[in-house]
Amino acid sequence: MSTDGWAGGLMDERPGALSPMRRVPRGAKLVLATNNRHKVAELRAILSQAIVGFDTGAVIGLADLGLPSPIEDGITFEENALLKAREVARAVGIPAVADDSGLVVDVFGNAPGVFSARWAGAHGDDLANLELLLAQLGDVLPHHRGARFVCAAALVTPSGEEYVETAEVRGHLLATPEGTGGFGYDPIFQPQGYSRSMARLSPEEKNAISHRGRAFRALADEIASVIARQR
Repeated sequence: MSTDGWAGGLMDERPGALSPMRRVPRGAKLVLATNNRHKVAELRAILSQAIVGFDTGAVIGLADLGLPSPIEDGITFEENALLKAREVARAVGIPAVADDSGLVVDVFGNAPGVFSARWAGAHGDDLANLELLLAQLGDVLPHHRGARFVCAAALVTPSGEEYVETAEVRGHLLATPEGTGGFGYDPIFQPQGYSRSMARLSPEEKNAISHRGRAFRALADEIASVIARQR
C-alpha cells in the first residue's frame, strides 16, 4: 500500500511487535533499526566509507519514522540483530539493517553480553551501566581485566533475504573512564595495541577498528547489492 510521497509496508503480528502500516519517505532505500542517534551516525559513516557512492540521504533511522525500537528477547547477539531487522523490514517495506553489540568481560564469564545496554536495569542508561560495571570490577587486578566488544550485524529484506556477520575487538578495561567520545562502555575500553580508550579515538580511528565497523564492512557487499536492486 502506498500514498503520494510515501511508501508503506506490513508486518506480522508477533506480540510486542511494531505497529503495521508504517509510512516511509519515498526515496528511502535502507532503514537502520535503531533509535540510538550515536549508532545512526556511526553506521552512516561506516557504510559511506565501505560502499562506493553510498547515499546517506537514502538511509533513515527509526526516529525518522516515529517507531520504537523492537523488543530484544534473543539470547545471542545474532538472534537480537536478526529479530530487529526482520521486524523493521516487515513494518516499513524496505530493507533493514540492525546490530546487536555488547561488552564481553572475561572474569564475568562473558557477561554483560546481550545485557550490556541494560546492565544497571534501565535500557540505554550508559552512565549507570558503566558505573555499575566499574564497581563490580573494583577488586579485579589490571591483568585480569581482559574484555572484548562483540557485534552481530544483520541485513533483512521484506522478501525474506537474511544476512548476518559477526566481529569483535579485543582489549582491556580501565579503572576510570577516559575521553568523551563514543558512547556506552567506550570510556573504559582500551583496544589491544592502543594506549587510549575507545572514547579518546577519533570517529575515523574508532570505525577502522571497532567491532561494529568490522561487522558492517563484512556486510557491505550484500547491503550494496540490495540497495542497487531498488534503483
